[in-house]
Amino acid sequence: MDIEKHRYSYLTKFKIMMRLKCHCGMVEAEINLENFNKILRCNCSICKRKGAIMSMVKNEDFVITKGKEKLKLYQFHSKVAKHYFCSNCGIYTHHNPRSNPLMTGFNIGCIDEVDSFKFDKISINDGLNHPLDKK
Repeated sequence: MDIEKHRYSYLTKFKIMMRLKCHCGMVEAEINLENFNKILRCNCSICKRKGAIMSMVKNEDFVITKGKEKLKLYQFHSKVAKHYFCSNCGIYTHHNPRSNPLMTGFNIGCIDEVDSFKFDKISINDGLNHPLDKK
């Protein structure tokens, strides 16, 4: 048995806690994350305007730790997706997508320790042609 290979697969099961903050620092969250498996941008009407690079975790792995009362909710169209932003500085922090409301998408740019400009493979989610919009 290759011990190094086994040890690596065992270690990748651990999650690390990262702290997300809006620009003014009034909103903070803890994200329990195994890795950045899915890095994406979206071309839907709101995402193309905010231009954020995002990743996703299960809802239970995303916890607002400060400033919940400072968060504002924005919904449009089907009013299923929930988009949150800081009411003070206006920064988009996270959202719950309508395609999977059990997940939380978050703004990678709100994590100080992560340089979102270093990611070389960023997937594009085709929110412009969302399957729930097809008749």
